[in-house]
Parts: sequence; C-alpha cells; structure tokens
Amino acid sequence: MTEILDADLRRRTWELLQPGEIELDGLVATTAFDSSEETAMHQATVEIGDCIAEHAGFDPTETFVYSGTDDPEFASNQHQGLTLGDESFVWECQQLFRDGSFDVVFYFEATGDTAALVADVRALGYEGFGVSGNAEGPADAGIDPE
Repeated sequence: MTEILDADLRRRTWELLQPGEIELDGLVATTAFDSSEETAMHQATVEIGDCIAEHAGFDPTETFVYSGTDDPEFASNQHQGLTLGDESFVWECQQLFRDGSFDVVFYFEATGDTAALVADVRALGYEGFGVSGNAEGPADAGIDPE
C-alpha cells in the first residue's frame, strides 16, 4: 500500500513541477508525526529546509520560513524558505497528512545534486525520495541515492 501511495505522491509532485518559470526538483520527506505533533512537524520542516538551503548554496542562517498567515494565497500547511536580504525563493513545501502521519513535499530550484540532498535528509533521520522536474514523466522522475 505504501508503494502505491508513494507512486501517487511522486506523480502528483512531478505534475506540480511542470512547466515552470524555473527548473524545479522536489523532495518528499516522510515523517512519523501525527496531527498532535505540530511543534515537531515545524522543526522537521525547518531542518529539512536548512538542508535544502545548504545544497542550493545558501547559508541557512541567512534564510527564514514564511508561512503566509497574512496571505490569502497560502494554504494552512504551506511554507516558503526565503533569503533574509531580498526574500528570494529558496524552497517551498506542503505538509500533507496521509495514512496517519505527515509527509512534507518540498520544491526547490534544480541547481544541485538532488540525490545527495536526499541522502543528507535521510541522514537527518527522515525517509524520503527526490523527484526530478526535468524527467519525461512521473515514472522516470524518482531520485534515490541508493
């Protein structure tokens, strides 16, 4: 069942990366956090966002998380990582509650080695996989460091 859900999430993530003004890749991080663990979910989002920032060449201390609470265009579980200086885009994510726990889908500019990013996110203790926005289709879009 998990493989079917992951394939569906990979497909939906790939579709969201198409077409774009900039070339994007994605990262799906699965957690064991349920709906009562909001603080831990936020910390995971920040931790993974910092990892994405580092891979994109940004100092994570020079970025912040914008949650859009004052913006009607944002969903309640949507967040962006932006730079402090000029609020440039670093990453965006959606926190999805699936099968009793949260998965976090991140989108970011495809400038680095997404397989290495996935390996680093796994080293932080999260399961997950990458999604190439440049793939021909969702079946070819999976990025796995193994």
